[in-house]
Amino acid sequence: MKILVIEDEPKLAALLAKGLKAENYLVDVAYDGAQGVEKVLVNEYDIILLDYLLPKKNGLEVLREIRKQNCPSKVLMLTAKDTIQDKVDGLNMGADDYMIKPFAFEELLARIRVLLRRGSNELASILSLEDLSLNLLNHEVKRDNQIIELSAKEHALLEYFLRHPNEVITRTQLWEHVWDMEIDKFSNVVDVYVYYLRNKIDKKPFKPLIHTIRGQGYILKTND
Repeated sequence: MKILVIEDEPKLAALLAKGLKAENYLVDVAYDGAQGVEKVLVNEYDIILLDYLLPKKNGLEVLREIRKQNCPSKVLMLTAKDTIQDKVDGLNMGADDYMIKPFAFEELLARIRVLLRRGSNELASILSLEDLSLNLLNHEVKRDNQIIELSAKEHALLEYFLRHPNEVITRTQLWEHVWDMEIDKFSNVVDVYVYYLRNKIDKKPFKPLIHTIRGQGYILKTND
């Protein structure tokens, strides 16, 4: 999952980025509102952490612009402004949630997980398809109740597949949402890690769930 942090305090931005990366999220950072809007318009983000008071464009202006562009990202505002009207303004402009600084990082992670689940059919913090499951809280992966050990990148790859079941997913989508932008998108790293993941979750006696769609990408689905 990919997160954009729009925060003008360098120390806080760095702490947020470090903590989120430790949780296997991909993170971009913008230090003012104008830069934040630019990043949103050229990249896809699952979550945007948006400070209220920003140079160049404030948080409300950023929200207004990205929602006009039909940006589907979930937006969580992080701010020291704590009046009811401030919250109402942010939510009315298109924010999905609101947190007051200072806040506990554990609560931020919980809010992010809730936003990622919102609109999903998942009722709990577990993503699943048939006998394959991924626990978002403890990162445990099981197939037919057998624990499967995955690397951080394999875990992120599986999470993306499980959030988009029965959808053809292109290599470009996987590269953008699972890998850092510095990785060469023309390398075969995506195919290599899909191969690694398949060897762990689809090995016999399990029936295959990840299928190759020639010329398009991959799909996670049950066998017909």
